[in-house]
Amino acid sequence: MDLRTWMISDLASMRSKLTESVIAVVPVDRWFEQVDGGGSSIAHLLLHTARHQDLAVTSAIRNRPPLFAQHAQDLGLAQAPAWAALSEREVPLVSAMVAPDALLTYVGAVFDATTVWLDRVGSMALDTIPATSRRLVTLAGLPPDELDWLHRMWSGRAVSWLVQWPAIGHGHAHVGEAIGVRNRMGLSPF
Repeated sequence: MDLRTWMISDLASMRSKLTESVIAVVPVDRWFEQVDGGGSSIAHLLLHTARHQDLAVTSAIRNRPPLFAQHAQDLGLAQAPAWAALSEREVPLVSAMVAPDALLTYVGAVFDATTVWLDRVGSMALDTIPATSRRLVTLAGLPPDELDWLHRMWSGRAVSWLVQWPAIGHGHAHVGEAIGVRNRMGLSPF
């Protein structure tokens, strides 16, 4: 199996786990709970995971404005800062503004766009190094002084890394976290 084929398969696996093990199991009215008095809510984990994948693939790699810009109004985040939900630490006031139906639409749009792009991209493109920091600033409005950690971590990385980590590996980590939240809610199907 080549790297591109693995990425396509792993992205589909992550989406399936998220959909079947979290979204289909946790009632929407519980998506905003911070169980055990803290930690991340399901709403934050969904938004956070989609935002990172969106920025990595749509903006850093494909050189386009993030899909978030098209969905911010419906999400209820039109007035939120451009870096809303990018930090690992949830800001409950931001999560509380999110409309659940719009969140599912945004998450679906991000996964769909990444899948379509991966289906079409040539393997040689995976070795290129995009101008990530410049694209994060000009396309997503994410200045280095506000998000120095993101610019440092993603700059100088090949397309393959941007897909393997921010889009897939980071996503898998948060899907696992969401499953843990689901379980602590007492909603494990096992």
